[in-house]
Amino acid sequence: MTKRERQQFLLGTCFISPWLIGVVVFMLYPVCMSLYYAFCDFNVLSDPTWIGTTNFTDMARDSVFWKSLYNTFYYAIFSIPLSLILALLVAIMLNQKIMGRSVFRAIYFLPSIVPLIAVAMIWIWLFNGKYGLINYALSFIGIEGPQWLSDPVWTKPTLILVSMWQIGGTVVIFLAALQEVPQTLYESAELDGAGPITRLIHITAPLISPVIYFNLIMGIIGALQVFVTPFVMLGGGGPNRSALFYSVYLYQNAFSYWRMGYASAMAWILFILIASLTILVTLLSRKHVFYAGD
Repeated sequence: MTKRERQQFLLGTCFISPWLIGVVVFMLYPVCMSLYYAFCDFNVLSDPTWIGTTNFTDMARDSVFWKSLYNTFYYAIFSIPLSLILALLVAIMLNQKIMGRSVFRAIYFLPSIVPLIAVAMIWIWLFNGKYGLINYALSFIGIEGPQWLSDPVWTKPTLILVSMWQIGGTVVIFLAALQEVPQTLYESAELDGAGPITRLIHITAPLISPVIYFNLIMGIIGALQVFVTPFVMLGGGGPNRSALFYSVYLYQNAFSYWRMGYASAMAWILFILIASLTILVTLLSRKHVFYAGD
């Protein structure tokens, strides 16, 4: 390395040093310490004590842990495909040449920029079993609405319905992908007698498959880490812990029970689950995702 190259390297390092310091202090150090705490008995107020894999063995015997894991996967299995399908359908509609198209696009995206806490508070009122607007509207067609937030049977379906509200970001991504699909393909298929469903399956889906894959991965990550909405709407997990999600239970262990070591172990289990599912989806989608260079 010449003297000029060393000077350029040092100058470049100085320019990015604020970012490097931020990454080390606020990302790398906390991640490394959480891995260490996962093998410790640590309550923040005293020094961590090394206990080996005790936190993980305790987790395996913790019925509440398994309950939170079940609730989270139940939510993910239903909310992810429903959100993706709804977002794609909305994007297809917003991609049509209709009057006021820009206004409708803004309306569908607006819920994505509203703070989650505010959205959750609104939904609490809407899903109120006695005075909520949803049950009030159902009464007009002769349906007695359920106790959405106080009946264990309905808590998870309620949160799945709420997740449909914030598909704006996914819609925008789908919409951008749809606008890249050549219209000549649709015109040729239409001349050959292909209907809307056929065009969707054989033209739209393959050409936007990388975007579907991306939104699926982001959906998995978001669903397994869902926290704000269930925490605000149902507090400690709802009746019989029917809506106690993994992230909520992790938060409770860290900041309510002061079991920071146990919470760190839970965080690493969550990381392994997300990484494993991401790898699995990537492997399964290899034959179904088509890129421009393929």
